[in-house]
Amino acid sequence: MKAWDVVFDAGEEISLSKAGCELLRIGYAEGCVTAALLCAHHAEPLRLSAPAAAGTQAIFRLREARAELLCGGRVLDEDWPWGTPDLFGAEICGSAELLPAPGEEMPPAVTGCFRQAEGWRPEGHGEVFVGDCMPYADGGRYHVLWLWDRRHHRSKWGRGAHQWAHISTDDLENWQIHPMAVPITEDWEGSICTGSHIRRGDTEYLFYTVRTMDGSPAPLRRSLSRDGYHFEKDGAFSVTLSSRYHGASARDPKVVRDAEGRYHMFVTTSLIPEDRGCLAHLISEDLDSWREIDPVYIAPEGEDQPECSDYFVAGGWYYLVLSHHGRGQYFYSREPFGGWQRAADNTIPCRSVPKMAFFGERIIFTGFAGEDGKYAGTMTFTEAFPREDGSLSFKPLFETFESERK
Repeated sequence: MKAWDVVFDAGEEISLSKAGCELLRIGYAEGCVTAALLCAHHAEPLRLSAPAAAGTQAIFRLREARAELLCGGRVLDEDWPWGTPDLFGAEICGSAELLPAPGEEMPPAVTGCFRQAEGWRPEGHGEVFVGDCMPYADGGRYHVLWLWDRRHHRSKWGRGAHQWAHISTDDLENWQIHPMAVPITEDWEGSICTGSHIRRGDTEYLFYTVRTMDGSPAPLRRSLSRDGYHFEKDGAFSVTLSSRYHGASARDPKVVRDAEGRYHMFVTTSLIPEDRGCLAHLISEDLDSWREIDPVYIAPEGEDQPECSDYFVAGGWYYLVLSHHGRGQYFYSREPFGGWQRAADNTIPCRSVPKMAFFGERIIFTGFAGEDGKYAGTMTFTEAFPREDGSLSFKPLFETFESERK
């Protein structure tokens, strides 16, 4: 199908129909444009809204896997259809034009900048919130991939419709904004779940699972890049966990390389016979072919699935990071993949689902602070300091900045 723009003036009542079936209705009330799009695979219309002064030109833009509401040339709301209708030939009731939407050009590597990421969320895009964060270090820069969230996980009929956004810094104070790293490009994709970055040679890999709209097992997928800022989905790569695991809940793959050069992947899921949350453990020699071995972690009885795992080595200790109910925890060991110990207080004080990356030798965790108890909100940071016994102490990153300035 083609991409279409429905161009109209805010305040008008518009509808588009085909064969007597209303596909799109646009309304206006109390300074807000609303749009309801009927999709083939869901009984409830997809709904968008944005503030707009009456008489302002607005655009409802429909692509195969994304619907947008633009006012004043800016995207103020968006959602992601499932069973996208084709508006070609639709009968228009009201004062509106149906025009081909402009093509999408490759954005530059840097699309904006800002200072101080503590407490940050993007501006100028309507209501956008920061969800799970996935920091990594590469080329002397500290990068944060993060879940672009609208409606506090309620987009796409509650599937989340998260995409991977991307920022980076070379001093932890001045930040650059980069193009969307992993967007939703297929209407069966309910959400791009949390994952991880790894480099092999001159290629950068992003590994993630995709929450499917029909509830089928979530496939492990990946995107690739040569410049680190423009990623393309690798359509030939797809891995699903064996029937030993609960496939539909598989998510949050963390990929690491061991001292011998072998790759390890930890995946959030549950063991079906035992009905226990766990981190499935897969290994690979080349990042292409993966085989399962025993889980690297099994949750205590009665605990939820361990989410958003992370792994690092510091001071001769190996660290496994995971979250239960959003609360970050760490375990440490002298062995790379077992023998885990926990400190008396192993909580990572970085709000929800913190993950880490090195900035030089500094251990910087990034997480998010939810808004009013809801999923997603603003970005937050904590620095970790290893002790000789393997335990960690923590300090908020902004306090570190203040002490360094003094």
